[in-house]
Amino acid sequence: MPIEILPGLRIEEDELKVTYILASGPGGQNVNKVATAAQLRFDAARSPALSDRIRTRLIELAGSRATQNGEIIITGRRFRTQQRNREDVIERLAELIRKAAHRPTFRVATRPGRAARQRRLDGKSHRAGIKHNRKVRLDD
Repeated sequence: MPIEILPGLRIEEDELKVTYILASGPGGQNVNKVATAAQLRFDAARSPALSDRIRTRLIELAGSRATQNGEIIITGRRFRTQQRNREDVIERLAELIRKAAHRPTFRVATRPGRAARQRRLDGKSHRAGIKHNRKVRLDD
């Protein structure tokens, strides 16, 4: 069953490899016996569902979670059960892909106008005058 990331962007479940490892954290004595932490591996570099723009941004956003060959590894150990940790890592991957798919708005750098610069300088000289008048004057 495909995982819906965005309208028109789906990832097939067979592209995700989820393994279970021993985890620290909640679980009491059960932590030492049952592998409840989920480790998700997603090969972003070779995924047919991703466009080139999303792929490069995803690997960039993943940072240290991405390997040299473009595989993203996410580990989840927040919950006590394998199922909840599995859902958690899949949702975290989906959120990361949503962030990568979001196109940042282009910002045009602007400079303050002449009037704004003058107001700034007037404010600075006004404060300087106030501080100058605070000085103790010793009249002879």
